[in-house]
Amino acid sequence: MAALTGFSVTIIILAILILLTLFAGIKTVPQGYGYTVERFGRYTRTLTPGLNLIIPFIDRIGKRINIMEQVLDVPEQEVITRDNASVEADAVAFYQILNPASAAYQVANLEMAILNLTMTNIRSVMGSMDLDELLSNRDSINERLLRVVDLAVEPWGVKVTRIEIKDIRPPNDLVEAMGRQMKAEREKRAQILEAEGSKTAQILRSEGSKQSAILEAEGEREAAFREAEARERLAEAEANATRSVSLAIAEGDVAAINYFVAQKYTEAMASIGTAKNAKIVLMPMEASSLIGSLGGIGAIAKEVFGNDGGGSNEPTARRSTPSVRSGNSES
Repeated sequence: MAALTGFSVTIIILAILILLTLFAGIKTVPQGYGYTVERFGRYTRTLTPGLNLIIPFIDRIGKRINIMEQVLDVPEQEVITRDNASVEADAVAFYQILNPASAAYQVANLEMAILNLTMTNIRSVMGSMDLDELLSNRDSINERLLRVVDLAVEPWGVKVTRIEIKDIRPPNDLVEAMGRQMKAEREKRAQILEAEGSKTAQILRSEGSKQSAILEAEGEREAAFREAEARERLAEAEANATRSVSLAIAEGDVAAINYFVAQKYTEAMASIGTAKNAKIVLMPMEASSLIGSLGGIGAIAKEVFGNDGGGSNEPTARRSTPSVRSGNSES
């Protein structure tokens, strides 16, 4: 019974040892991590996420490396620009370990190494630029930093995916000076725009005056042309009328002569009568002889209308003629 008991204990102990050995050789790696395997202190391989087997008591897990993308906060630091302006800048870096073995055995304290390398290059890149260029070219700074730092950490099996400058703060007195400069620049632009607007307005007014003068001159020219044309037509009509009277005189038509003289006399008397200051008219003695020519009107009417009007032409002419006294008399 005692021997059976000892055998049973041995079996139990062996089972326990086998189970411990199995558990020691089975390794589960979570997603997003990579485990390095060391055999007698020397790196042999890297375990990927999932279930893995190692040789118990000979192999052991060396480094547990996070292969996910990680964020590294770069603390604020002072930077002297190329034009001797002092600014404070901070940044943030994103990196990912692509080779766990290199990250574990090529550098000690990987995160501190990346941080110091990033800070050094921030001072180097930003220090090679003027303040105005520094404030307006943040994307260019990020690109240069990413290119330089990524090249430097490549032997460590690390990939820097992004570096962003979070903030750039110049000193307060420099900010105030920049504000005054910006205000002066805006006032200068406003004055330039106002001057250009005044110049444009003057040009437009000059162009308008020019066009107005041209149109006015063209209008006056057109009016003068039409007036000359009207005078020409009037003169032509007068010439035709005179020509007709001349032909009538040449043919011995005395009535036409009397009509022509009577028309001119009537027009002259109408002009005198419609004048505002024409109240008393003094006529020479010889002018009364012209009134007799009005008798020709009766002869013309007789020829045109016949004898239906009744009476002779002479009394009719006398009735239509205003009384005129010879000498200096009133009419």
